[in-house]
Amino acid sequence: MLNENKILFDPYQGFIRGNMFESIFDQYGNIYSFKPINEQAKLLTYLDMLEFACIDIGLYLDIYNDDNKKIEYYNELNKEKKRILDEYESKFGPIELCSDYLNRSPWSWDNDPWPWEV
Repeated sequence: MLNENKILFDPYQGFIRGNMFESIFDQYGNIYSFKPINEQAKLLTYLDMLEFACIDIGLYLDIYNDDNKKIEYYNELNKEKKRILDEYESKFGPIELCSDYLNRSPWSWDNDPWPWEV
């Protein structure tokens, strides 16, 4: 099966390259890396990375919806993303409007610092 041969970068490499698939990666600039300055920034960067990977693989699965290996990988990434989101919000507060943490303390999203201020 042609789509089974699509090799994926690990989520971090895909995130910094802007593409999860090695076979269609075309370097258009310098590869950079992230060095989060604290735990909050580290979790937020990890969430961004996982979200990117889920979106990119999800787009692939729109076309190759019978690729069971990629579906399993997508589900693993999505599960990890939910786990990290819960960890982040339990430590630093909600970052999504539909967060369970908003129900625990309404409008706590308005507390400082905002996620991009770390």
